Amino acid sequence: MAGRAMQPTPCGNTTQFSWHFGFAPYRWSRGVRQEPQSGRLTTRLACAPRMGQDLELSSLTAVGPLDGRYGSKVSSLRSLFSEFGLIKWRVFVECRWLRHLADLPGVPEIGPLSTDASAILEELEAGFTLGDAERVKDVESVTNHDVKAVEYMLKKRFEVNKELSSIMEFTHFACTSEDINNLAYALIVKEATRLEVLPAMDELISKIATLAHEYADAAMLARTHGQPASPTTMGKELAVFAFHLQQQRDKVADVRILGKMAGAVGNYNAHMAAYPNVDWMKTTQDFVSSLGLDWNPYVTQIEPHHYIAELFHAMARFNTTLLDFDKDIWGYISMNYFRQRTNKGEVGSSTMPHKVNPIDFENSEGNLGIANALLLHLAAKLPISRFQRDLTDSTALRNVGVAMGHSILGYKSASRGCRKLVLDQETLARDLDSRWEVLGEAVQTVMRRYGVPEPYEKLKEFTRGKDVSREGMKDFVDGLDVPDDAKAALMELTPQTYIGNAEDQARSIYRYTNGRQ
Repeated sequence: MAGRAMQPTPCGNTTQFSWHFGFAPYRWSRGVRQEPQSGRLTTRLACAPRMGQDLELSSLTAVGPLDGRYGSKVSSLRSLFSEFGLIKWRVFVECRWLRHLADLPGVPEIGPLSTDASAILEELEAGFTLGDAERVKDVESVTNHDVKAVEYMLKKRFEVNKELSSIMEFTHFACTSEDINNLAYALIVKEATRLEVLPAMDELISKIATLAHEYADAAMLARTHGQPASPTTMGKELAVFAFHLQQQRDKVADVRILGKMAGAVGNYNAHMAAYPNVDWMKTTQDFVSSLGLDWNPYVTQIEPHHYIAELFHAMARFNTTLLDFDKDIWGYISMNYFRQRTNKGEVGSSTMPHKVNPIDFENSEGNLGIANALLLHLAAKLPISRFQRDLTDSTALRNVGVAMGHSILGYKSASRGCRKLVLDQETLARDLDSRWEVLGEAVQTVMRRYGVPEPYEKLKEFTRGKDVSREGMKDFVDGLDVPDDAKAALMELTPQTYIGNAEDQARSIYRYTNGRQ
């Protein structure tokens, strides 16, 4: 068949065209390049959206999805992890350090602050605004140093008060930038964990535990290696996830957030040069503790970030457990064990109108994968710093919020998906009733008790690779040489009732998780 091309239509200064089944070379001009050997045509797309436009930042123009598509779901993180948030916490630490120094008898040059001076510092700590942050960035455009810009901005603000103006050189006293940064990040991580991560984890665990309780006695066919196995209940299988998620949630909550204030290389060199008689280790321990953080006494220029590694490893284990949950629920939905409540107006497919897709669990799975890649990278990278400090942790730390943000998105998506789940007990019962061979485990175990020879082998020959009916299993049991009461118990057994203590486990996890949160 000869090559065929549609007629060109003008589009700006170049040619727009369509190419169909082209085998022969075809020559075009005005922005078109021909590759004669292949018959392929290439062109720049003058009618495509213009590239390189300077767009004002919004949810539509943001490069990353946390500020774009998913911005409304994690907007509360902006006050913590944004550039504004980091500057705000740096200002907080600088002001608190100045106030702490003022309370030290060994630093008489400052002395106790007046009510007016204290009020100015408190206002800077609690009332820091976007305008304040913009002023810091203006200073940074000159200094090209973010923490020094904070110091200079504060000194400028102190000029309005004679007392603060007289002691302004004690701003950032004996500090290296990392003294301020490590405490700012520690406070950010602590607040994000307390206000965002743990509540999202708790909500998810509570929803899974509630489903476990609701479906505690809903017998279903278990699957090992993807094949039918001894029955369980949906509630118990959900309880397994609730239990392990709770374990990792508690690990996250137990991480001690550390901080340091020990100067350029961790030895208090500058502190002791200025005030050799002050117990600076005790002073900085008291200061770090006053911020609600744990003091790390052995450091270099940086706090070594081991607590971040510990926290992120625990979060990654939580995320991995949730990934397993997402995939199992996805599978149960595809098997029609779960149906999903639908919302009027939602579309499942652009071409297949009938579709109700498990999008919440898929969204959770995708975000958790990204989160774990970042969490595990940061946990491995941050504790490593050449000699007393290199700067690679600085840019890496700016992605802490990204890792936490994708994690929180994963938790919220899974929680949203759980709210839509409705168990189809008829499908569960139908699957169980078609698999009477799963009672082979119970039968051969009872045979062992009563000394019947080769019980496993007899059941293997009877059941392996075969569809065993109710009648077939009853006939097999009826022919066993076991006591009448044992035989009667086996005759009463069905795939729906052969669930061990699964129901009790499911109900216990409901009480356990509600008691822990």
